[in-house]
Amino acid sequence: KQCFKPVTQMIAEINRWQTGWTNYFGYGYPRVAFRALHSYIVEKLTNHLRRRSQRAYRPPEGETFYAHVHALGLRRP
Repeated sequence: KQCFKPVTQMIAEINRWQTGWTNYFGYGYPRVAFRALHSYIVEKLTNHLRRRSQRAYRPPEGETFYAHVHALGLRRP
């Protein structure tokens, strides 16, 4: 289950998976595909954080979810 994992540990696992994906599929012109992949990851991570508890997870005041997940360590492919 992913509900009880710390957010930073979950992001570290996503980064590890994403690095392997990038190395394997990084030939040619993958920019559009990687942009779509990154958008999908941010969207799914945001939805997971909002729904993992009855009290929704909120980023710090004045910060978007996109900026917050990157501040927590999410890397771009």
